[in-house]
Amino acid sequence: MHLNRILLSTALVVTALVVQVSVLARLQLPGAVPDLLLLTVLALALVYGHTAGALIGFGAGLLADLAPPADHAVGRYALVLCVIGYAAGLTRPETGRHRSATAPMLVVAGAALSSTLLYAGVGALVGDTAARHVGLGGLLTTATVYDLLLAPFTVPVIMALARRGEHDPLAEAAGSASEGAGGLGGYGGALGSGSLLGRARAGRLGGRRPRTAGVRRGVPLVRAQRNRTERIKGVKRL
Repeated sequence: MHLNRILLSTALVVTALVVQVSVLARLQLPGAVPDLLLLTVLALALVYGHTAGALIGFGAGLLADLAPPADHAVGRYALVLCVIGYAAGLTRPETGRHRSATAPMLVVAGAALSSTLLYAGVGALVGDTAARHVGLGGLLTTATVYDLLLAPFTVPVIMALARRGEHDPLAEAAGSASEGAGGLGGYGGALGSGSLLGRARAGRLGGRRPRTAGVRRGVPLVRAQRNRTERIKGVKRL
């Protein structure tokens, strides 16, 4: 990952985790809690792709596992967000932008359901049966509804910030300069003595410009041939 991606992703993930722990977790909503950290990982994965999405998801989940209110095994949520970030990044189109908001919203809905199921499944493997007592159906419904309600206010903003962070004026200027140099190099032979190659050839020839095939002493070849033809015709007339 590039440095600007790492810095922006770290800042967004830390901010989402702080808001998640200090604000959203204290709303006392029925069922699940709106997962701002999940939405942040999804938005970044939709812009950066599956590899970056998996890395960001793992880092974000590990921070959530180590946060003070956490009451589960370390690495549990990191595994969930890693898988979710990778899967969400696979839906990124080749152009880098979705044609409509339908696809991101479907990704959010699928991620809300999948993350809850994965979290409960991993918990069942390690002996955590809290999801059974709360009710898995209620958790799935409330998690999907809360995330879909929060997504329009967070996902587009995070995606816009990520795309803006991808804009690097210095890199674009360097790329345009290299393209311009390559273009001049491709036309170096046509530039003649005005280019570096032309000046080098002129130096090897003693400072004189080489005569081209189409020019004879400053007169085009076609005009020279026409004058020769006229002289031949004059001889025949004599």
